[in-house]
Amino acid sequence: MGRRPARGHRRVPHTADIRIEAWAPDREGCVAQAVAAVVDSFVDPERAEPDGRAEFRLPAGDDPDLLVGVLDEVIFRLETEGVLPLATEVRPAGDGGLRVEWRTVHADAVEATGAVPKAVSLHGLRFAPDGDGWSCAVTLDV
Repeated sequence: MGRRPARGHRRVPHTADIRIEAWAPDREGCVAQAVAAVVDSFVDPERAEPDGRAEFRLPAGDDPDLLVGVLDEVIFRLETEGVLPLATEVRPAGDGGLRVEWRTVHADAVEATGAVPKAVSLHGLRFAPDGDGWSCAVTLDV
């Protein structure tokens, strides 16, 4: 079996909900990959072009809480504004929190391919450094 790329994400089998894994050389890159995994789990963003921008900041917290906060924001923005992130840039904030910038698209402009996540589950949540950088595993309730 070959070595995995330095950064990436995938959907893994789960009985009823959506389970994703993501990895990257650093914490912020792993969060960005997790956002892409969530979006890829229910739409096909390949041919979509960004038509907007969004920014937000999360205050300092435990790393798993920061990951959940960013993924919760994906679901919140979809529900309240009808937008999805197509590209994500995550940077550390000076206080240990995160600054997140998205290039967004309206959800109507992408093809739905699966069930829309309703919430991020804390059950089985993992986000921590590993041998090659950072990795996470998250279950999304649908």
